Amino acid sequence: MQLPTPKGMSRRHFMSHMAGAAATIPAMNFIEHIKANAATARKNNKACILLWCSGGPPTIDIWDLKPGSKNGGEFKPIDTAAPGVQITEHMPKTAKVFDKLSIVRSMSTREADHGRGRYFMHTGFVPNPTVVHPTFGSVVAHEAGSQRKELEIPGFISVGAPSGSPGYMGTTNAPFVVSANGQIANAQMGDLGRPRLNQRLDMLGVIEKNFINSKRGELPQDHANIYKKAVNLMTSEQMKAFDVSDEPQEIVDMYTGGPPAGNGGMMRNAGGFGRSLMMARRLVEVGVPFIEVGVNVGGWDLHNDVFNTLANNNLPQMDTAISALVTDLTQRGMIDDVSIVWMGEFARTPRINQNVGRDHWAASWSVMMGGGGLNNGQAVGETNADGTACVGKSYLPGDIWATVAHAMGIPTSTVHTSKNGRPMKIANGGTPIKELIS
Repeated sequence: MQLPTPKGMSRRHFMSHMAGAAATIPAMNFIEHIKANAATARKNNKACILLWCSGGPPTIDIWDLKPGSKNGGEFKPIDTAAPGVQITEHMPKTAKVFDKLSIVRSMSTREADHGRGRYFMHTGFVPNPTVVHPTFGSVVAHEAGSQRKELEIPGFISVGAPSGSPGYMGTTNAPFVVSANGQIANAQMGDLGRPRLNQRLDMLGVIEKNFINSKRGELPQDHANIYKKAVNLMTSEQMKAFDVSDEPQEIVDMYTGGPPAGNGGMMRNAGGFGRSLMMARRLVEVGVPFIEVGVNVGGWDLHNDVFNTLANNNLPQMDTAISALVTDLTQRGMIDDVSIVWMGEFARTPRINQNVGRDHWAASWSVMMGGGGLNNGQAVGETNADGTACVGKSYLPGDIWATVAHAMGIPTSTVHTSKNGRPMKIANGGTPIKELIS
């Protein structure tokens, strides 16, 4: 199921404005820009980085192993820096920083269709034909990004991820989608200089003001806001956050695992995903409150050959990049201000199928969270010995997002209004997970 795209807003539409509004980006070094704006950044540094595993990862092989069970599979659990918490043997680097992370092991969503599961996990609401709910990044952009007057680029950036719709948050809070390498199409404008650009913008401003004053609904104002964002994107120093080429080589190597190591090295090299996480950290530094990053390390819809794929491809790449992000944020003094959420639309069956794979499963599974000043280094909730059911309290996506809202200082009592006038509680009225909130 493809999530609906709001009228008047698409990446192509947005980029068409950028092509006509571009100007030369100032030449100040990005690192110097960050230093110059450090005081402002410290005031507005709460953020969330969502690591999205499209396809549904087998959390029973990653965060909640079942050794000794017929469903346990081939992997062994290892100890982590969090006492009593074990994860897969194929993520040893992440295990070393797990005092900064936690696991919610008793998710029970019961939406095992890709489209419906993606919608539910992104919004906190099950799909409803009468209303389009906003993906939570759009909620954060509305609640936090709009308050950051120094932020000149969108408050919700999606890096190589499918993301979702802004719903009743409006097109100005839609995700701005860029590729994993940070390249933005139509970003140059040729010989059009700044004076001519300003003249054209002035003329456009008069036209759009007349449209807005004609009271023809919200679309004219949305169009003006989108165009303003396009101009900001092309004239702001903050645009350099998308370019990781000026990062020190040791930081690049930490995130990517270094250059591929000969034959087969690409399978273990976390280059694309690691660079995406580097970009996410840079975006947080300029004040972007929500970044969604696709965990594009190989497919996650693992109906076949699950153990070989995880051990030789997905998990080593993920291990390198996630451990680097946690280490980098910690060394920069940012870890308590940045919430990290790792999840997919559901997980995969405890039962191993005839193709040595696992199928769709949403009844009992895990989400990894961390940073954000949360009470980390623990596993919250549990599943039974063979992973087929939650034991005791279970959690919904609204509880995950309510925990993030709490960490970011967004009141969980917030109520929005849908297009048809219905009051909508933030995160569908979810409750922050008490074991995680400080």
